[in-house]
Amino acid sequence: MVALRLIPCLDVADGRVVKGVNFVGLRDAGDPVELACRYSLAGADELVFLDIAATYEGRATLVDLVRRTADAVTIPFTVGGGIGSIEGITELLRAGADKVSLNSSAVRTPDLVAQGADRFGCQCIVVAIDARRRSEQEGCGWDVYVKGGRQNTGLDVVSWARQVADLGAGEILLTSMDGDGTQAGYDLELTRAVAEAVPVPVIASGGAGCLEHIAEALIKGKASAALLASLLHDGVLSVEEIKQDLLRRGLLIRPLENEESSHGDNGS
Repeated sequence: MVALRLIPCLDVADGRVVKGVNFVGLRDAGDPVELACRYSLAGADELVFLDIAATYEGRATLVDLVRRTADAVTIPFTVGGGIGSIEGITELLRAGADKVSLNSSAVRTPDLVAQGADRFGCQCIVVAIDARRRSEQEGCGWDVYVKGGRQNTGLDVVSWARQVADLGAGEILLTSMDGDGTQAGYDLELTRAVAEAVPVPVIASGGAGCLEHIAEALIKGKASAALLASLLHDGVLSVEEIKQDLLRRGLLIRPLENEESSHGDNGS
């Protein structure tokens, strides 16, 4: 079995980490390099760095910021936002990213997912899906949104997840737009529907408000990882507290380094 993961998310706009609710009302949450280094030292398993305004503003991801952030951490690092070509993927991987996250560009040009997987390996290609639940009048299920949650593509989330997995995506970053920043809990129905539909890991995102929510995403939602932002940025919980809770619940989580050393100490 593969260990479950905790992944802090750094949403960046104008060179600063920001956080909002339902993709709007953004507030400053700190310096991205400083936060990335803090979470790396705290024992996070990976990081996700999203330049959230890049696609909407029609520009490339801030490569220099990516390079400085990557230089500051010792854990795997995913970068997304404004990536629309193989050249763009190459530039970010050369800047130090371990993976790239494709969202709007994957919808616009699905073959980019296949090309990226062929050239760099499936493990380097993450497809981010921003999902919003349909109204009762629209029927059950969720729609895929792009351009920072501004445009409804009309694509069904579960069908789209299957398609990108078939194209070669090695992982899916699934964000509930309805839950984003609310701290009311992950959309477990959404997460489970996608996790059961694809053969690749699914990262649950949007709505974590307490320890119970994180455990539910991994157990009931069947996610392979939980993405966290506000809870960590605001100091409500720490990576250590979350990992200790998940370990107490019997989940397979990578322990913190000090826990590994203490577990290996037999007193001799």
